[in-house]
Amino acid sequence: MATTAKTLRMIFSSQAGRTVTLTLDNPRADVTAAEIEAAMDLVIARNIFNSSGGDLVTKQDIKIIDSTTNDLYDPPA
Repeated sequence: MATTAKTLRMIFSSQAGRTVTLTLDNPRADVTAAEIEAAMDLVIARNIFNSSGGDLVTKQDIKIIDSTTNDLYDPPA
């Protein structure tokens, strides 16, 4: 049986120049890039998350990943 899932990936750069990724499962179907960018701006402005590379300072990328998993075998009970 196949199952599908969507994941939102928001990718930031930290003060140390490292990449920091925040991942959310099952984003709203009608979410827009502008809404996600606004949320990322808020994360940066309010310094909501801490990383080993320091504060998040810039937006780097946004991705919505749509994946399908095919379960081909279930062991007998």
